[in-house]
Amino acid sequence: MWAGLDPSRAGLALLLAVVALLALGVAWLESGSASAKEVAVVATLGGAAAAGRVLFAAIPGVQPVTVIVVCAGAALGARAGFATGAVAAFASNFFLGQGVWTPWQMLAWGACGLLGALCARFVRRRVALAAFCFLLGLGFSSFMDVWNWSAFYAQHTWATFVAVQARGFPFDLAHAIGNVVIALVAGPELLRLLERYGRRLHAEVIWA
Repeated sequence: MWAGLDPSRAGLALLLAVVALLALGVAWLESGSASAKEVAVVATLGGAAAAGRVLFAAIPGVQPVTVIVVCAGAALGARAGFATGAVAAFASNFFLGQGVWTPWQMLAWGACGLLGALCARFVRRRVALAAFCFLLGLGFSSFMDVWNWSAFYAQHTWATFVAVQARGFPFDLAHAIGNVVIALVAGPELLRLLERYGRRLHAEVIWA
């Protein structure tokens, strides 16, 4: 795939691309007119997702971040979903370890929030939300396997890429199945709670 390319340069190039996308995301967030209450709820959701990730750290791959982020995006909109995902990754890594993987996680979970907002009308039902979060669990973990492949493998070939994906698949599947369990247990309830708050927040902004 990238045969002959220095792995450190390949990893750096991809890292810079991810950081650039994050910078665009931050600029997009800054261009909005978020109220103090919206910022507070995003910070609270991001903190709760981070705490849940730390709490489940002993179980590889299993954590509630994806479900919370998807619900935030579906209920509060794309900006809130992206911000919740980025905050959750950044905050939780203060406990689990910051590193070059942090921007990748921020971007991946931010993207989960965006997709939650785009697919909001399709994730109202419990089973649909669980299935959606199952797919995002696989997608998130596969995306992180790309970081692993780009940063630590000398040969950037299809063979090594497939090998990395295959080796990480059990953890990817654990993430996806964990998402299903969490979504089935509490997903719709969280979504409805956030939707009620979002409607109140929107009404207050309109009449302020």
